[in-house]
Parts: sequence; structure tokens; C-alpha cells
Amino acid sequence: MALGPRLDLRQSQSLVMTPQLQQAIKLLALSNLEIEAFIGEALETNPLLEAGEIRLERSATADDGREDAPDDPTADQLIARAQGEADSPLDIDPDALDRDRDTGDWSAQPSAALSDEDGPDIFERGDDEPTLAEHLAAQVGAASPDARTEFVARHLIGLLDEAGYLTVPLREVAGDLGIALAEADEALAVVQSLDPTGVGARTLSECLALQAKEADRYDPCMERLIDNLDLVARGEFARLKRMCDVDDEDFADMLAELRGYDPKPGLRFGGGGREPVVPDILVTPGPKDGWNVAVNEATLPRLIVNRRYYVELRDGCHDKASKSWLGERLADANWLIKALDQRQKTILKVASEIVKQQDGFFRKGVSLLRPLTLRAVADAIEMHESTVSRVTSNKYLHCDRGMFELKYFFTSGVASADGEGAVSAEAVKAQIRALCDAEDPSDILSDDQLVDLLKEKGFDLARRTVAKYREAIGIGSSVQRRRQKKLRMAG
Repeated sequence: MALGPRLDLRQSQSLVMTPQLQQAIKLLALSNLEIEAFIGEALETNPLLEAGEIRLERSATADDGREDAPDDPTADQLIARAQGEADSPLDIDPDALDRDRDTGDWSAQPSAALSDEDGPDIFERGDDEPTLAEHLAAQVGAASPDARTEFVARHLIGLLDEAGYLTVPLREVAGDLGIALAEADEALAVVQSLDPTGVGARTLSECLALQAKEADRYDPCMERLIDNLDLVARGEFARLKRMCDVDDEDFADMLAELRGYDPKPGLRFGGGGREPVVPDILVTPGPKDGWNVAVNEATLPRLIVNRRYYVELRDGCHDKASKSWLGERLADANWLIKALDQRQKTILKVASEIVKQQDGFFRKGVSLLRPLTLRAVADAIEMHESTVSRVTSNKYLHCDRGMFELKYFFTSGVASADGEGAVSAEAVKAQIRALCDAEDPSDILSDDQLVDLLKEKGFDLARRTVAKYREAIGIGSSVQRRRQKKLRMAG
């Protein structure tokens, strides 16, 4: 075989990430509030764009008989189409703009008219759990030995930051209240005895030590480990093992225990400054036992192209550069309107399929939440799995049962006790919560007892799995629950 230079011609296909393709992908993942900000920037940079009034027309019905418009392209098709539309996103007839001012809008698949009485409050929060201060204040009375200590403890609670730490020096607190430092120490001990364990700490080491003591793991070895968190952060494990005088196995257990503690226990509770959660999807009961699924457009203006202004600018363009600039602005405006319109249709299509798949949840609650994957939804609506993933990111659904992130409806399956099918992990968590809420304060259920009770209800789980789910929903151990319920009874 001869060796020498040669020229070959090969043909291949590749995905080119044009700016418009990147924009189409980005829009799918944005929430309504982020889209609102995005539109604001577009209005500032493109003089042909204008915000019109919202026009609410129709919504999709999530039932077995619903039909999708056959001529509506999917998001996958829109993204693929962007490759061939980089130079001319839309086939635009500029002269047609003179004929009328009936402009395009992107209020696709909207809901029925929203009023203050019908729809959810636009500033509705994602949950209604108490703040950390409220949670601690409800416990402090029963935990305080006298009224004076309770007063100081309540003052300290008011000084905690959102993570649950006391950032004001205790000596300064005692001086402000005109009490002895010992009294302030006693009140702080009361605060540190409250749930969640770790609140009232002044340092990270103290926070973790409180949790280790609660778990009955605060031996001299753990104390030395917690006192040297700087070495843990730097990964100087050989030195730490020598200091703690433990072997590799014990040291690994200690590190695992340490990493299981919550460095900011106060953050699990609500805070007054939380950002509001605005629903992107509204689900209401529909005809024939179905569901009306609509995009919430209360925060979304209708984008239009100001055609009259375009004509005025076009008539004033006499050089090639000006005409080219104006053409680009028009193309960008029409592409953005089209992309936003398709975003709404795609979100609605995905949400409607989720509602259809999780019909039992909307009718009966979390006990009937089915295992569901992104691929299952993608296959059902003939979209790519990555498209469904983007659509369900940072999106919230509001229904009669409350506000839920779309990702909430994608849950793993747990084997049923009878070996037939599977149940949602969220359904298991709901059962664990119900069992713990109903337990007798004098007979707190252990994890082994929870395993047996769940098996009776058709859930076949190992003890460690039950413990994992219990901790995931913020339910403490049997020791912690016993103490909490005694405090409630005493209060």
C-alpha cells in the first residue's frame, strides 16, 4: 500500500449551538418569575418589542380523551429547527407589516380568567411552617425552671440568626438585661435543650457537640474530633486519628457520624424573609372527572411587535447597515415571541401528562402517588427526556392540595409487601409521618416497630430504609420524639 498525502471528502452531521438554540434551551428551564425578568431585559434592548395586555383563552384538559393540536411543533422540533434558522429565524414578509397591527402573542394555552377570588395568591409561599423563633417559643415555657429564666431565654431566642446561632456575646446580653452572667448561661442552656438540637450554639463546634451529646456519641474521642474541625476541613486524617487514638474503622464511623449532623439546624424552619413561590401551573377540577391544567399567566405580559414603529423606522433607513440592523431586530423579536409561545405549550403538555399519570394523588392524596420517571413522561408525549427535565426544573404546580414543585411528582418506587407492583417513596414517607403523629407519647414507636406496621400496610422496607425516610421528612429518633411530646404535654 502506497504511503503519501491524499485528500478525502467526508460528510457528517453535528449539532451547532447557535445563539437562538441556546436561547430556546434556556427558556425551557426558567421559572415564570425568571421569564418575567428575561422579558424585561428584552424590552429594553429591542425597540420593536412591546408589552401588551394578557389575553387568557383556554387551558388543556388532563384526561384520557384530551387531544393535542396536531400542528403544534414540540420543543424538540423547535430546538432542532433552530439549527437551520440561525440566519433567518422566520420567513418574514416585511411588507405584510403595513397591512395591519394584529400582532403575535405568546399566551399559548392559558388558563381561564384569573381573579382575586379564583386563583391562588400570587405571593403564596411554598409552605406555611412556623419560623424558628416561633418553634422555639412554643417549647421554652415548659423547659424553663422559672419565669425569670424563661424571660431571658425568650430574649436569647430573639437574638438567634436564621441558622440558629447566637452571634451576640453572652456577656453583652447579660449587661443589656442587667443580670449576672450565670443567669444568662442558665437561660442559654435552656435554649440549647430545645428542638432542633444545636440551636443556641455560638460556634460550629458547639453546635455539633450539642448534637453529639443528644445522640450519646460525645465521648473523649468525638470531643477531640469536634474541637479540631480545622484539621477535618484540611483532610489531615492521619493526624486526627493519632489525636483521637482510634483505628481506621472507628475513625471512619466518627467521620460519618459527624457528617450526619446539621451545621445549620435553624434553616429547616421558615423565615420571614423567604422569597415567595409563584405557581407556574394551575390545576383545577374539570368536566367529566378530569382536570383543567393551565399555565399561570398572572405574571407574564403579552409580547407583541410594534409594527407601526417598525414601518416608521424602515422608511427612515437609507443605508444598508441600518436596514440590516432593523431586520435583525425584527427577526429577533419574532423569534422570541415564537420561542416563548412554544415554551408555554411545552410546559402545558408536560404538566398535563404529569397530572394524568398522578391522577390518584390529585384525587386521594399522597398515598396514591405513583412511581414516575422523566423517561415515562417523555415517552408518553414523544419528547426527549432532557426536554422534560428542563421543563420541570424550577416550576411549581398549584392545586387544591397545595403548592408542589413539578419534580415532586417524580418519585422512586418501593416494593410492595405482596410483591405486586411498587408504591411511591413519597407515599411511604406519608405513612411514616401518619404513624409517628398518631403514636402514644407514652409508647413511642421504634424504627423496628415502624417496619412491622408499614409491612401490615403493604410496604416492604428494611429498618435502615425506614430510618432514612424518617430523617428525610424531619422526624427525629424515638428518643427525640419522646422528649418533644413530653414538652408539648407539659406546655
